[in-house]
Amino acid sequence: MDPTRAGRFPACPFRSATGFDCPGCGSLRALHELTHGHLTAAADYNLLLVLFLPCAAAVWLRAISGRARPRVLPRWGAPVAAIVLIGWAVIRNLPVLGGALAA
Repeated sequence: MDPTRAGRFPACPFRSATGFDCPGCGSLRALHELTHGHLTAAADYNLLLVLFLPCAAAVWLRAISGRARPRVLPRWGAPVAAIVLIGWAVIRNLPVLGGALAA
C-alpha cells in the first residue's frame, strides 16, 4: 500500500496536536520510497531515517555474522540518541529552512 495516499494510515498524534513534525514523521513514506529504490524521495520524507538505516544494517549484519558478541548500549548511548532525536525535531521544524526538512 502506498502511504502517500490519504486515508490509509492514521495521522501522527504529535503533528495533529502541535502542528509540528515529530522525529518520526515521514518514516513510513521514506521506507516505502526506499523499497522502490527512490533514495532522494526517501531523504525528502525523513533524512534522519535514511542516514540511520545503513548504520542499523551494519550493526545487524555484524550481530548475525557471529563474529561480534552483542554489547549493551554504552552509558552515553541513550542520552546521545535523545539529543539527536530532539535536535532533529527542532531542526526540521525551523522556519529558516522553509520546510525543506519537513515530512
